[in-house]
Amino acid sequence: MTATTFVAGAESQRRKAVVAGVIGNILEWYDFGVYGYFVSTISVLFFPLSDPVAKLLLTFAVFGVGFVMRPVGSILFGIYGDRYGRRKALSAVIFLMGFSTLALGLLPTYAQVGVLAPLLLVIVRLLQGLSAGGEWGGSTAYLVEFAAEGKRGYTGSWQQVSVGAGFLLGSLSAAILTSALSHDELVAWGWRIPFALGILVALLGAYLRWRIDDTPKYTEIEDRGQVSHAPLTEALTKYPKETLTVFGLTLHNTAAYYIPLVYMTSYIISVAKLPPSSALWIGVTCLSVFVVLIPIWGALSDRIGRKPLLLLSSGGYIVLAYPLFMMASSGSATLALVSQLTMILFLSFFSGPCPATYSEIFPTRVRYTALSIGYNIAVAIFGGFAPFIATWLIKVTGSNLAPAYYLIAAAAITFVVTLRIKETAFSPLK
Repeated sequence: MTATTFVAGAESQRRKAVVAGVIGNILEWYDFGVYGYFVSTISVLFFPLSDPVAKLLLTFAVFGVGFVMRPVGSILFGIYGDRYGRRKALSAVIFLMGFSTLALGLLPTYAQVGVLAPLLLVIVRLLQGLSAGGEWGGSTAYLVEFAAEGKRGYTGSWQQVSVGAGFLLGSLSAAILTSALSHDELVAWGWRIPFALGILVALLGAYLRWRIDDTPKYTEIEDRGQVSHAPLTEALTKYPKETLTVFGLTLHNTAAYYIPLVYMTSYIISVAKLPPSSALWIGVTCLSVFVVLIPIWGALSDRIGRKPLLLLSSGGYIVLAYPLFMMASSGSATLALVSQLTMILFLSFFSGPCPATYSEIFPTRVRYTALSIGYNIAVAIFGGFAPFIATWLIKVTGSNLAPAYYLIAAAAITFVVTLRIKETAFSPLK
C-alpha cells in the first residue's frame, strides 16, 4: 500500500465517520425541534385547559421533562462507550431514539384516552431524554477522535451542524405542514407526520453506525490495555474541575440554543402576534444560516484558537440580548427576522469550536462519560427548561423582555469560565 493510498483510505474513513456520527444527532434534534414548533398544537391536544398560558407552560414543562433523563443517559451510555467502544454505544442510542420518536407520533390524545394521554407523553419524552443523554457526548467524542491533527475544530463542528440540521428539518417540516394544511387538519392528524417519518432517519443511522470502525484514539488505548473499567468513578475523582468547566461552558451554550431555536417561534406568535406560518419561516431562514456558519467558525478556531470565538459569542449575548428581544416583540416581521438572525450568528461563534473544546479537556479513557455528564446536567437544568423559564418569567414579571435577563445571566457565567480555561486548539488530543 502506497502512502497516497493510505492517506486516501484514512480520509474516506473520516468522511464515513462524520456521516455516521451526525446522523443520530439529526434525528435527535429533528424530534426536539418538531416538538418545539408544534408546541401550540400539542398543548391543545394533551392539556385541554382554559388558560392558554397554563397550557403552554405545561407543554414546555413536558419538553423539559425529556431533559431530566439526559444525565442518566449520559452515565449509562457514557460508561458503556468508554468501556466497550463509541460505535457500540452510539448504535444502541439510535435504536432507542428511533423507537421513542415513532411512539410520540402514535400517541392517543386527551380526547381519546383522557389523563392517560399526557402520562404517555411524559414517558415517551423520558425515553427520548435517555437517548439524547447518550448521543451528544458520544457523537462529539467520536468525531473529534477521528479528526486529523489541526482539524479538530472543523471536524467536531459537524456535530453541531447536525444539531442545527435536525432543528432545520423539524422547522421545515412544521412550516410546510402549517402552510399546506388547514388548522383542523393539522390538529386532527397533520402534527403526527413528522414524528412518524423520524423512523426512516433512525433506520439509516443504525445501518451506517453498525458498518463503521471505532475511533483511532479509542482503538489505541484498547490495544494498549488502557481502557478504563470504572470511567464514572475516574471522571468524578480525577477530573471534577474539568467536568465543572464543561458545566459552566454549557450554560450559555444551552440557553442560547433553546431560546432562539425553540422558544422564539412561540414567542413571536404569542407576543409579537405574527402568524404561525411567518414565525416558522423566520425560524427556517435562521436555521439555514446557522448550519452554514458553524463549520466556518469550527475551521477558524483551528487557526486562531477556541477562546476568541467562545468569548465573542457569550460577550455578544451579554450586550445584545435585551435590545434583540425588544426588536423581536415589536410586531414587525422584519425586525423579528433580524433579531433572531443576530442571535443565531452569535450562537454560531460558540457552536463551531465547542465540540472540540469539550473533547480536548478530557483524556480518551473517560472522555465519553465525563464530557456527557458535565454537558447534560447543565442542559437538563438550564436548557430543556429554558422555554418554560422564559414563559414563566413573562407571566410573573409582566414584561415581554424578561427572557433576555436569563440569556444575559447564562452568558455572563460562561464568559468568566472561558476566560479561566487554557487554550487547547494547538495541543495534541490527550
